[in-house]
Amino acid sequence: MTWRYIIKQLAFPPSGLLLLLILSVALRKRWPKTAATGFFIAIAGLYLMSLPITVEYAASHLETEAALSIEQWSTLPQHAEAIVVLGGGRETNDPAWQGEQPSLMAMQRLRYAARLAKASNLPVLVSGGLHFGQPPSEAQIMADSLAQDFGVTTRWLEGNSRTTWENAEFSAKILQAQGIKRIVLVTNAWHMPRSRWSFEQFGFEIISAPVGFLSRANGRPLNGWLPESKAMWQNTTLLNEAIGATLYSLFYSAPESNK
Repeated sequence: MTWRYIIKQLAFPPSGLLLLLILSVALRKRWPKTAATGFFIAIAGLYLMSLPITVEYAASHLETEAALSIEQWSTLPQHAEAIVVLGGGRETNDPAWQGEQPSLMAMQRLRYAARLAKASNLPVLVSGGLHFGQPPSEAQIMADSLAQDFGVTTRWLEGNSRTTWENAEFSAKILQAQGIKRIVLVTNAWHMPRSRWSFEQFGFEIISAPVGFLSRANGRPLNGWLPESKAMWQNTTLLNEAIGATLYSLFYSAPESNK
């Protein structure tokens, strides 16, 4: 997984655009026109990727699942048998906690899942694997947070998955052994279409419970046309999701048992 991480970080913004910028400067004497084109693409890319308005526009094309209404929370048991929460990363080596903690994005998902669990009394499964092969699993960290921070007990831990597809695959082995095929799926709104599609390939009926919408009006001065460091991270995340969604439809398909 280390080599995959390194290649991905070098290819994606801002690293990929910075490398293009450096290469353009290095080649400016030998191939001035090519260098000028690369320089322009790098600068324009860095600018666009740092804009909140770009986040809003890009997210609007990924966030296709509507949010649940608060009135729906208590009616979830009529349509589903469990809540599944997908991992969203972790924070390491924070002296305040003296241990691993869910990332801010993961906490966003956990907080929402906890509200749904308390309103519906549905059992919860958390799904997320190891960080570069090192324990504890993300699922264990999430389960600990649900218990300690929100007073919600996790019934099932799926701690081996490394991808969204594996979230679905390994969760299916746990839940379907219990006869569960109708679930409430909790993840970020921009991640929901790919997540829903993956779980549907394994025969689940899904109630989408997206959280953390980025497509809403950004509320920034000048309508989000001023660069922000946060927007760079968000746009990179959205770009990764758009590529992932495209590749999933090309390289993954439903298991034979679900066809």
